Amino acid sequence: MTTILFVCVHNAGRSQLAAGLAAARAGSDVTVISAGTEPDAAVSQKVLASLAEVGIDRRSEVPQLLTEQLAAQADVIVALKPALDLPAHARVEVWPLPDPASWDVDGIRPLRDHIDGLVADLLEREKAPS
Repeated sequence: MTTILFVCVHNAGRSQLAAGLAAARAGSDVTVISAGTEPDAAVSQKVLASLAEVGIDRRSEVPQLLTEQLAAQADVIVALKPALDLPAHARVEVWPLPDPASWDVDGIRPLRDHIDGLVADLLEREKAPS
């Protein structure tokens, strides 16, 4: 089973979007976790609302700190912002995405849909034989 770790700064926006979308798409085939280098106290309400629009409920998620132990669990780390301070890892992908912290749900929707396409591509690559 593949484990994917999505990382952003606050683990309240981009990484929660990606993790929610990946978990919904992958089902039980993939373990999905997310973390932040400087986590907020809670997931953005606007991000939760955006995910709810597509039937994904992440209200129980709590932002968590990225640690070396968490990174070690992952087969691949996806950094949702360039130049994040990540632990050393054999496989890191960087998806340079804007920070939606000040956006409303209407603004987040296109980002969510873009991330969904990136997630679909990643999951397809993870299923491909190596």
